[in-house]
Amino acid sequence: MFFILLLLAQQSLAHGGTAAVAASGMMGTFHFTLGDSLWFAGWIPQSKGALTGACIGLFLLAIVDRWLASCRAMLQTQWTRRVRLATKARIDAPPFIPKHDLARGALHALQALLGFAFMLAVMTFQAAFILSVVGGLGVGEMMFGRYAAAALH
Repeated sequence: MFFILLLLAQQSLAHGGTAAVAASGMMGTFHFTLGDSLWFAGWIPQSKGALTGACIGLFLLAIVDRWLASCRAMLQTQWTRRVRLATKARIDAPPFIPKHDLARGALHALQALLGFAFMLAVMTFQAAFILSVVGGLGVGEMMFGRYAAAALH
């Protein structure tokens, strides 16, 4: 199996496989070098301070993502309790309550947006970005995960 992968890698190199990566300005390996754009063409950390600022921003944004997940779980629990108290008849599906369902949809869309933003940051292969996102998600889960877990029980 290893030899097949090695042969495929050699074929890729022989046909300019790395040329496309080099031409795009992206590195195909994990690195800590400067110059990767973060979401927009103008957001390219060119100094260590700018890279540090971008990493702090990603770290904090990852914490916000876990906070949103916790809020969603707690709100869902609260909405479910209200619906149970309000409806005495047994129904197969919960009723559509615009205030609840619009808020649920907006929170889900915001979390999806953050997830895609994190994916794009990770796809730069900038190791500092990746560590910042993973670290922020871990710290955010430590801070807010217990609220989401308690809301689900």
